[in-house]
Amino acid sequence: MLRDLTTALRPAALLLLALSVLTGLLYPLAITGVAQLAMPGPANGSLVRNGERIVGSSLVGQSFASPRYFHGRPSAAGQGYDASASSGSNLGPTSADLKAAITERVAAARAEGVSGPVPADMVTASGSGLDPDISPANAAAQVARVAAARGMTSEALGALVARAVERPVLGEPHVNVLLLNRQLDQAAAQAGR
Repeated sequence: MLRDLTTALRPAALLLLALSVLTGLLYPLAITGVAQLAMPGPANGSLVRNGERIVGSSLVGQSFASPRYFHGRPSAAGQGYDASASSGSNLGPTSADLKAAITERVAAARAEGVSGPVPADMVTASGSGLDPDISPANAAAQVARVAAARGMTSEALGALVARAVERPVLGEPHVNVLLLNRQLDQAAAQAGR
């Protein structure tokens, strides 16, 4: 009986070992190699660098508090844009907490000079809490504040924002906040401000 059990388990154990090596080691290594060859930037996290220093990823939002910068969407991930706590707020449309948060964010937008309709993505968090992009309407609503803080004309900054709008084949047009803020810093450095 023990011999029958050993005879039956040996092929199962060998198959488990072979499939573990194939699917747990060889396949991931092959996919990683193909990704590194085909698209090394995204495969390595789409890191944004300032010289040798990594300043972020174009795939993960970050908090910009200074009036000199465009602000991203509100984040419900941990203390804000915490990738280890990625999640939405899970507050439903009838939630009093959500209504209070949106009312507070609308008031903050008005205090920063936003007039007219406040874009929805300016006052609501994304599902992941890590969204790196804002809508063109959100960026346009922030132009006056950023232009005043940087000593630029709204027209010049509006043109920069218009060039920063990404228009994917699928999905909505959007502006990557980190990349736009980097362009602002580069333009300021070139102008000597």
